[in-house]
Amino acid sequence: MRWINGSVLIIAALVATIGALAFPVWSYADRSGTGQANLDAATVATQWGPLSATDRDFLVKVRLAGLWELPAGQQAIERAPSKAIRDAGDHLVVGHTDLDQRVRDVSARLGVELPNQPNEQQQGWLRELSAASGQEYERKFANLLRNAHGKVFALVAQVRHTTRNSLVRQLATDANQTVLDHITMLEQTGLVDFDALANEAAGAATASPTGPPPPGGGLPPAPSPAVPSGDDQSFTSRPSTQPGPPTAVNTDRPPAGGHGEGGTAP
Repeated sequence: MRWINGSVLIIAALVATIGALAFPVWSYADRSGTGQANLDAATVATQWGPLSATDRDFLVKVRLAGLWELPAGQQAIERAPSKAIRDAGDHLVVGHTDLDQRVRDVSARLGVELPNQPNEQQQGWLRELSAASGQEYERKFANLLRNAHGKVFALVAQVRHTTRNSLVRQLATDANQTVLDHITMLEQTGLVDFDALANEAAGAATASPTGPPPPGGGLPPAPSPAVPSGDDQSFTSRPSTQPGPPTAVNTDRPPAGGHGEGGTAP
């Protein structure tokens, strides 16, 4: 009898210990301050699905984008010396006219209040464009708009991936196509400073990148210093004056452009 009672006590103690250890893990998802709790607290129900804080932020930012990029596009059509910039401006006007109407319709149905004027930073960009002229204007236009579109593009992808609201999901799909079209047109001007975009993203990164080492096991070459041009910085780099390493020539390969292994792809 004593042996049975002792076994029962041991088993009860083990069950109590396992329960005490498992309870924090089981209840953690419902604790205040967790990601799940924050998501639930900031989400409201609609007939088209839950509407999160990220969804609402997306609607506001799409509206803000149109409030400054639409007049910027109109200005480019009127002022830009080159056809490439005027074409990019035309795409901005057409794309944001349609997208702005869509975001206002969706926001009205979801009860989300939208701004009616650009924010202070965007107004500063418009003033900066208005004060520039000639090639300086075209460089500023291409890079200010390309940088802004890239940041909105990242938010569009996040919302399209995570939203549970069907209206927001469809708007994100439409916005994805519009923003990508604008990015493509801005890049086709040949004036986008990709080094500046990469450096800004690297400065904002909070984690070290991972991936395979550089080809050959060596370190990548350091970027060339920028060359100032007038009162502003040029978007070109100083050409390197150091000769590169000799390149071995393989005389057994067919000439480039041929139909052998050394030919280039069409």
